[in-house]
Amino acid sequence: MPTYRFKNHKTGEVWEELMMIAEMEEFRKQEHIELLPPTQMNIVSSVGTIDSKTDSGWKDNLQRIAAAHPDSPLAERYGSGETNARKKAKEIVKKHRARKL
Repeated sequence: MPTYRFKNHKTGEVWEELMMIAEMEEFRKQEHIELLPPTQMNIVSSVGTIDSKTDSGWKDNLQRIAAAHPDSPLAERYGSGETNARKKAKEIVKKHRARKL
C-alpha cells in the first residue's frame, strides 16, 4: 500500500497516511483535506549487466543455444562451442571464398 501526505487546511497539520488508493480517494473528498505530493521519489536503478546477475546454469543454457546457432550474435557473445581447429577451418574457407569473388 502506498503512503500519502495530507494537509488539513483548518489546522495546518501535515501528516502521512498508509492506505489503499480507494481509501485515499474517499478520504480526500473532505473539503478541508488536501493531498500533497510525495516528499521523496523512490528511484530504482541497477548496477552491472544482466550477465552479472545470472547464475552459471543460465549461462550454460545460453552457450548451448549459441552452439546450436553458430552464426548468431548470441554465439559471438557466449561462444559457439566450436573447437579451435573448426574455427580455423571456417576462416580458411571464408578466405578462399572471398578470393573467388
